[in-house]
Amino acid sequence: MHLFLFLTFALIAVGCAVNLLRQRHPISSALSLIGVMGSLAVLYLLLGAEFIAAIQVIVYAGAIMVLFLFVIMLLNAGEEARTQRSKLARVLGLPLAGALLAQLSFVVWRQLGGGPEVEFGGFVGSTEALGRALFREYVLPFEVTSVLILVAIVGAVVLARKEVR
Repeated sequence: MHLFLFLTFALIAVGCAVNLLRQRHPISSALSLIGVMGSLAVLYLLLGAEFIAAIQVIVYAGAIMVLFLFVIMLLNAGEEARTQRSKLARVLGLPLAGALLAQLSFVVWRQLGGGPEVEFGGFVGSTEALGRALFREYVLPFEVTSVLILVAIVGAVVLARKEVR
């Protein structure tokens, strides 16, 4: 059952990620990103990391995506204009992407060929240990990230502000 759930939500995550890249409207892209984050939360649950799954939903699929949608609405971003691709990109794009995927698959297969398999539900650790590490060893990156988000919001407001004359 774990393998079936893993494959189902992994395919949903990949499908939403592809849809994220294919969409021309930014709100549709943001909704696809929420689908990716939700699928990743379920994958964390399958690994037994309930706290990380909850944080994934609360922080990323909740708060960060609300900020993205706020900025998109504030900037009044419309649909992307279609541009003509170069003939070289149309002819060589798909074969070169396939070659890159084949090379990456080969490298991953060579590196991970005989490694141990992941044991579902075998997550070792506690919420207390994670909280202590977050607020002791990783407090600077945690606070820098919050300042970066604040700067992004202020920047979006400044860019979207109309000049009053």
